[in-house]
Amino acid sequence: MIVHLADAEATTRLGAALAPLLAAGDAVLLHGPLGMGKSTLARGLIRALTTPDEDVPSPTFTLVQFYESEPAIAHFDLYRLTRPEEAVEIGLDEALDRGAVLIEWPERLGDDPVAWLGVEPLKITLAEHDGGRRATVSGAGDWEQRLKDLHV
Repeated sequence: MIVHLADAEATTRLGAALAPLLAAGDAVLLHGPLGMGKSTLARGLIRALTTPDEDVPSPTFTLVQFYESEPAIAHFDLYRLTRPEEAVEIGLDEALDRGAVLIEWPERLGDDPVAWLGVEPLKITLAEHDGGRRATVSGAGDWEQRLKDLHV
């Protein structure tokens, strides 16, 4: 599914629209170059699960932020990792056991993040398009059915 994003508000709305589709054990992988809106999308999703004024800093330096919500969500930024094994050290596997995870820079998990995570993730790729941005949203398994309920 392709979603055209005219501005940051549209990116935030996409995140909020995805929030009700999440369940414990889900992984959402955010792909795209620096400045494409991965953190903006994450902020919209997290605020939809918590509160509209939730403080949602980018976890670029802390690597992970945890949020109490239903499901519980952990927001990971793997940009600074140099080895996939470092994801275990910062608690990615434990966070997936406790709730859902939102992962920026999932390519740091290696060539096959699906095998590493043990679940079929929702994949979102953000890219420039016609003066705005475009999100390519895809997922296999039960994500195919859940995405039919996505209204942006």
